[in-house]
Amino acid sequence: MHEITRKLASGAAVAAAALSCVVVTGPPAAASGKWCNNAVCIETYDNGDYLGRVEVSVINTNQPHRIHARVWTTNGWSANTKVEDVSKFRTYRDQAYPQRHFPPGTRLCAEGFRGGESVGLPCVTITA
Repeated sequence: MHEITRKLASGAAVAAAALSCVVVTGPPAAASGKWCNNAVCIETYDNGDYLGRVEVSVINTNQPHRIHARVWTTNGWSANTKVEDVSKFRTYRDQAYPQRHFPPGTRLCAEGFRGGESVGLPCVTITA
């Protein structure tokens, strides 16, 4: 029984070591890209830890709605986008302009609101 326990522990240690090597050698996430959650997407156009512009889009349904979004980071920056009355089957788009560098590990999030209700909350971690 002791031999089986030792082999299982040894196998778990090897698997953990292999996994940590994959994590360490994996490419860092750049700030540039597009991330979506439900009906809301955020898109950035800069690389590294600098964010100049963040675009937020909220997909509308088959009913007219009043739509807006809030964009923020976990280190204190935030902005509200304009409120717009959107006709059915149209995507709302607006931009926020942080124009600054953020420490690696900072989370960038945007929450979209359609008719006063939250319809998505995408977030991404900024890395150098």
